[in-house]
Amino acid sequence: MSKEQEFMGASYDPELKDRLFVGGAGSAHRDAQSLLLKFGNRHGLIAGATGTGKTVTLQILAEGFAQAGVPVFMADVKGDLSGMAASGSPEHKLHEKLVERADKIGFSDYGYDAFPVVFWDLFGQQGHPVRATVSEMGPLLLSRMLDLNEVQEGILNIVFRVADDEGMLLVDLKDLRAMLHEVAENASTLQTMYGSVSKASVGAIQRRLLVLENQGADQFFGEPALKLEDLMRVGSDGRGQVNILAADVLMRSPRLYATFLLWLLSELFEELPEVGDPDKPKLAFFFDEAHLLFDDAPKALMDKVEQVARLIRSKGVGVYFITQNPADVPDDILGQLGNRVQHALRAYTPRDRRALKAAAETFRENPDFDTADVITQLGVGEALVSTLETKGAPSIVQRTLIRPPSSQIGPIDADTRARVIAASPVIGLYEETVDRASAFEILKERAEQSAAAAEDLDGAEEESWEEYKARTRSGAGRDYSAEEDAPSWRREKSSRSYEREKPARSSKRQSVTEAFVKSMARSVGTRLGKSLIRGVLGGLFKGR
Repeated sequence: MSKEQEFMGASYDPELKDRLFVGGAGSAHRDAQSLLLKFGNRHGLIAGATGTGKTVTLQILAEGFAQAGVPVFMADVKGDLSGMAASGSPEHKLHEKLVERADKIGFSDYGYDAFPVVFWDLFGQQGHPVRATVSEMGPLLLSRMLDLNEVQEGILNIVFRVADDEGMLLVDLKDLRAMLHEVAENASTLQTMYGSVSKASVGAIQRRLLVLENQGADQFFGEPALKLEDLMRVGSDGRGQVNILAADVLMRSPRLYATFLLWLLSELFEELPEVGDPDKPKLAFFFDEAHLLFDDAPKALMDKVEQVARLIRSKGVGVYFITQNPADVPDDILGQLGNRVQHALRAYTPRDRRALKAAAETFRENPDFDTADVITQLGVGEALVSTLETKGAPSIVQRTLIRPPSSQIGPIDADTRARVIAASPVIGLYEETVDRASAFEILKERAEQSAAAAEDLDGAEEESWEEYKARTRSGAGRDYSAEEDAPSWRREKSSRSYEREKPARSSKRQSVTEAFVKSMARSVGTRLGKSLIRGVLGGLFKGR
């Protein structure tokens, strides 16, 4: 076997099966930096300025988790992460530098390999379609996506509540638009139970929905909805599935991007069982461009994000935020990120210098160097690393050369992507859209029934005096007196006219008494089996 063949067939060090090798400072094994798998669900942070190597660090952590049998989910913002579907090659222009880096840090078992990748895409162009229903998204996240103010968010909550009380699912955007119209048209009837609804505010929400639809969100809302088990597959070879969301186009709609990833986190939080502290995570979730999640986020949403981040680790999910500066992440969440990789930061302004100092202070100090000074001196592919040690305490920060990836650096071509998608274990499960009867269809049917009933009433012919006499004649030869019998004819005529002209009452609306009785019945649990229960971020509990 040639040296090159031996290199290509290299495997991971069996001594590191309980940890992920991150990098090292030299050839001595004692300099190796690693992440213990049993603390992989304690969350993490990858930070650094543009071009300092964050993407490769993300790639090598994803490789390590997958190799250890942990499924991975991550968004591919620039397209570079698609290279994980292909093996690295000695013919790559960086081959010599990669081998040199591996030798320098003592990574003697470094080799090339491809990983089991499944591509996803909200728009269904570069991967399997990803869909969710409007009901699952919930009013809180949808309000964030639409950038609604407090009043508009309140109205959206009323819309969801009315839909829930009526047992109508909001599957796609046309369902939501139909329900908004229904609530606006029946605002006076609903006011007693749910609060006032302004038609102007409803119109503003409708306009925001139109903008969202123009951004392609109508392709995201619908069915079949994504099943979480399809993200958490482990192959027959024991390696975890690497789920890559194509996000290069999605990033043009940053709110949609951030809200989708937050929705996915909330779904994981709601659906996965408690596992405590497993030997390794059930899923590693990488949140790239994390600052988009926190920019201008209302306090109510931030409180929910903090709650999810704090509790989801007990579900076995490790969340890793990737951003340019640790200051992009709120302190309450930053304090929960135990595994950290800090690439170089630049300090050109007083604000940059304050942010750099704050980043340095988040690490456990190393007496051998000044952390703040080193952050500005780090080269590409070099980082300060601190991970949780055996007792769960952060290790002393170390200056580290990040190990080279085994998969391809850079994007794959369109043909390779197409082959990977065609061989996917979920091929055919999500490609065809299902449009079942939901709020839009139900309300449309009711409107058509009301219109048909009104048309039948309007089409009824006026009964003449002569026709009235013929219809009511009780016996042959009776003479009708206009003075005695005409009042009865006029009363019937007036009653029919009133029935035609009065507003048709919606077949779905209920009287105040009926609504009150139904509400009380729900409160004592008589309709508990039919109610739609929402989770911590407003999404529905499914299959519980």
